[in-house]
Amino acid sequence: MAFATIIKPTSAKRAAVMRDYDIASEQLGWDTFRSWLDAEPDSWLNIAHEAVDTHVMHGGGSKEALRWFGKNGEHRSLTYADLEHETDRFARLLADRGFGKGTRVFSLLGRVPELYCAALGTLKVGGIFCPLYSAFGPEPIRARMELGRAQVLLVSPQDYKKKVAEARETLPDLELVLVTPGVDEAIPGTVDLTEALDATPPEFKCVQTLPEDPALLHFTSGTTGKPKGVVHVHEAVVMHNATARLALDLRPDDVFWCTADPGWVTGTSYGIIAPLCVGATLVIEEAEFDAERWYSLLERERVTIWYTAPTAIRLLMRAGAELARKHDLSHLHFLASVGEPLNPEAVVWSNEVFGMPFHDNWWQSETGGIMIANYAAMDIKPGSMGKPLPGVEAEILDVGEDCVTPITEPMSPGHLAIRSGWPSMFRDYLDQHERYEKSFRDGWYLTGDLAMRDADGYFWFVGRADDVIKSAGHLIGPFEVESALVEHRAVAEAAVIGVPDERAGEMVKAFVTLNAGYAATDDLIKELLGHARKKLGAAIAPRQIEVREDLPRTRSGKIMRRLLKARELGLPEGDTSTLEVQA
Repeated sequence: MAFATIIKPTSAKRAAVMRDYDIASEQLGWDTFRSWLDAEPDSWLNIAHEAVDTHVMHGGGSKEALRWFGKNGEHRSLTYADLEHETDRFARLLADRGFGKGTRVFSLLGRVPELYCAALGTLKVGGIFCPLYSAFGPEPIRARMELGRAQVLLVSPQDYKKKVAEARETLPDLELVLVTPGVDEAIPGTVDLTEALDATPPEFKCVQTLPEDPALLHFTSGTTGKPKGVVHVHEAVVMHNATARLALDLRPDDVFWCTADPGWVTGTSYGIIAPLCVGATLVIEEAEFDAERWYSLLERERVTIWYTAPTAIRLLMRAGAELARKHDLSHLHFLASVGEPLNPEAVVWSNEVFGMPFHDNWWQSETGGIMIANYAAMDIKPGSMGKPLPGVEAEILDVGEDCVTPITEPMSPGHLAIRSGWPSMFRDYLDQHERYEKSFRDGWYLTGDLAMRDADGYFWFVGRADDVIKSAGHLIGPFEVESALVEHRAVAEAAVIGVPDERAGEMVKAFVTLNAGYAATDDLIKELLGHARKKLGAAIAPRQIEVREDLPRTRSGKIMRRLLKARELGLPEGDTSTLEVQA
């Protein structure tokens, strides 16, 4: 997997926060990153204090913190002082009702101001905040609340009636349901959040939590029917703050937009915590994707740092470069992508259209923060994940039954592993500690991803270990095949799986969606097969291509290859609760 194109840093607008990667890697580490926070060494540490209160304490209360735009045209702005009052008020609301340290607060709210205040207020009282996708159906909601032993729930009245009310009796730990405005009459068994907050004074002293106290719970889909509950602690804020500055090039005078839903770990770590720790202004768009609306928001709000997903980037590519060029986007300083590997053509396209590339980065729910990234002052090799954050030790390992061995040969695939001990490392899988322990070997966290490292130290994603295809002695990474297919003018998206083959063991089968103006004819399929063989060679290219209207994906944008394979082979589908559309 080698690409001739190298994109040089765009340094004309401003110098990067991290100006030299090699020097930073030698000089920076966890102790330095901890010193960037307000907390004293070996003292208490609270995420909400670092994200909100410290700015007010140091004279930044008048700075705009949140800039919210509702899907129906509403607008609301909160300064850091406003945010301190509202988060104090929510913390006080919980405390006055007997909820304190360790309380598990779940949210089914979408991108509305109440969610952001509740998340930070929960952390102030020492509680554990767990965001869920507001688009979840009743069963995944019930399952996660049961697994997480939810005690408090924030929800719209409509979602409560449709998705929670019937299951209420099966959730014995659920003591308080707070509903946002939306209906005129009271709902039995719930408390009106607005009325409750209006009756609560905005006075609360942040609980002095310890770095190892639990703070966040994120559910991530598993290959079985049971989702995994990923537990993070307050020390994760060390990573949130450091990566915001170094990996996203974020600073206090920036206007930052993270398009991720708060129900996804990115929407919490970088859609709430990280930009506020830096002291930036966070733009929040409630509405779902619309290319014209997105470009208008970028232009109108003069967004400087934009963090989005590969799926959204590919949709923008489908909408065409001319739409982007109708808008003044000259204020953009840095573009970043997360969620799944970013295809090389998307990096090149963004560099041509925006005058700068999207910078891919890699991390997981389990890592809690960005681990490997393409940085503002570093050359980009399109298709690469980049290099590890200073302080992060990443390795490509050969994992055997009895030992793990580093792979030193450049561009040789192996298991991507991270040396344990980084601040935002997950501390457990909820009620699945044995599974958690199996994620570590000899001091390494085994990510479940396969990757390669080139001679310059750049990491390249190959695929999930379960997704890699073994065909006639070749190990084939789906991402490489998918990227080659997407280079064809007719293909919008692609997903690749291995299917059984008597001669080769497995053969490569591709599923594609088409751009507007193209039809799934036999001639087009032949053309795509030929295109893939020319790009990849007969040993790696798909032998079958099937055109689909849509590909199954999670609401965070990841294409679910395992679901395609399960349906193709008639296997159990496992946990499908995070599907964008239940189909």
